[in-house]
Amino acid sequence: MLILGASSGFGAAAARAFARDGWSILGVHLDRRSTLPRVTELAAELESTGVEVRLFNGNAASDDFRSQTLDQVAAELAHTGGTIQALLHSLAFGTLTPLAPVDGRPGISRKQLEMTLDVMAHSLVYWVRDLVERDLLSRARIFAMTSEGSQAAWPEYGAVAAAKAALESHVRQLGRELAPRSVTVNAIMAGVTRTPALEKIPGANALICKALAKNPHHRLTEPEDVAAALVALAHPGTYWLNSNVIRIDGGESSCA
Repeated sequence: MLILGASSGFGAAAARAFARDGWSILGVHLDRRSTLPRVTELAAELESTGVEVRLFNGNAASDDFRSQTLDQVAAELAHTGGTIQALLHSLAFGTLTPLAPVDGRPGISRKQLEMTLDVMAHSLVYWVRDLVERDLLSRARIFAMTSEGSQAAWPEYGAVAAAKAALESHVRQLGRELAPRSVTVNAIMAGVTRTPALEKIPGANALICKALAKNPHHRLTEPEDVAAALVALAHPGTYWLNSNVIRIDGGESSCA
């Protein structure tokens, strides 16, 4: 299992759930000195399940880092003849600012907009492309975390919304192209979930209150809810589920 964005939120929850299910974990994360203790604790927790764990600290959107990481992965898998059987794209790093000038604030810059789409959308394509080039991806499940913001207009969310919409488009196209390799690609749209990424969204409290009022379970979605579903979706019987946006929200989106 290869997880992009493995140290927190959905990525960390997925790492724990897949490790408990017996999957070896390859995790990519970007952490500085202040948050590295959290990563060390996560690695120890994963290793306690008895699975192999390798974590790579670096910028997942960097071409050099991606190439070097996958070269290491390929070299290690060559000894066993193994491949990547599941990939989770859970990168949440982008600019939250108005697209156009508002109330004296400047609109988003070209660099900010392009960085947001590159990290949160296009990086999926580059990782998948490089895995295929190294023949490390066959009979696999690929998941990419999207959000309801891909279909809505939220304050200061324009760049991220565009990235999520592009991500869903990439999922559909990759699902078509990789089907002959028995690789499925699906986007995961979780309900409103308390994660570090959510806390950075302007108006997050309003989103939380609305979700609590709508959700038939009368609570927010938790990362563990999504992680448990991902483990189930990664098993062989889901081979005909492809190029979808799958909602994992306890029914939240169906309620007015």
